Amino acid sequence: MRSKIGFFLLLVFIFFVVLFLWYQRQLLPVSEKDQTKDVVIAEGQSLSEIAANLKSEGLIRSPLTFKIMVLRLGLGKKIQAGYFRLSPKFSSYQIASTLTRGSSDVWVTFPEGQRVEEIAQKLQIVLGIPENEFLKFAKEGYMFPDTYLIPKKAKGQEVAQMMFGNFQRRFDNSLRQDAQKRGLTLEEVVIFASLVERETKFEEDRPKVAGILIKRHRSSLPLEVDATVQYALGYQKEEKSWWKKTLTSTDLAVDSPYNTRENSGLPPTPIANPGLSSIKAAVYFQETPYTYYLSDKEGKIHYARTLEEHIENIKNFSIY
Repeated sequence: MRSKIGFFLLLVFIFFVVLFLWYQRQLLPVSEKDQTKDVVIAEGQSLSEIAANLKSEGLIRSPLTFKIMVLRLGLGKKIQAGYFRLSPKFSSYQIASTLTRGSSDVWVTFPEGQRVEEIAQKLQIVLGIPENEFLKFAKEGYMFPDTYLIPKKAKGQEVAQMMFGNFQRRFDNSLRQDAQKRGLTLEEVVIFASLVERETKFEEDRPKVAGILIKRHRSSLPLEVDATVQYALGYQKEEKSWWKKTLTSTDLAVDSPYNTRENSGLPPTPIANPGLSSIKAAVYFQETPYTYYLSDKEGKIHYARTLEEHIENIKNFSIY
């Protein structure tokens, strides 16, 4: 009987030794190749998702042993979101340790409706990228507003390419085909979307305002968009803003091809970088009986069919 128990304990001992050796082996580097791979850990990503991603990238041998090791060492809550440069030469412990020490990039958010100069200012503040370095490559209207994971050593050209690439993905073939069906070129969509982005505050107004602007353009009426005047006036030192809050009669008569009160047709370029909602509003613009609109102090749009109705709205709701 004792011999059977002893034999059983020996088998158990051997099993755990083999299991331990297997576990240790699974934590070894996948390869000795001198190469690196860029891995993104997203906000809120689970440990299981992280381990599966590392496995698919050929950076760890076993997702299970990686998870066990991370949990055993208490590193689960220390792993950070970000962009990491890892190597298959790293052991699982080295990889887990790297993921807790901070990434080699920075999350930066660019809101809808900013002009490229505003984006450049933020890049200089957050990443130290000289404004002119970004502006040389940035194209107004096509720097898609979003939250980006930008390498700390990125150049202005890289960021511009990143934002333009995002624009191309968001303005996909389906949107391009639908725009073409509605008689709009890519450039026209982006210009109208930039106007809508600056002129509207609420989602429900965007397709209507887009429809009014497109109707006026196709009827050879001046667009009369105050935001284009703001764009023409440029940076306001006293307000420390690229968008002047209160426009005077002198401002509204500024000599600029962007002044759509004085000039018919579209401005030469977009006046800001629109988000997807405004782009879709331009593509799927709503046809209405209105020819005029006006925004009050709260951002509510008041529509008018005739000039007389519009003048009445100006008397009641104009912010100037």
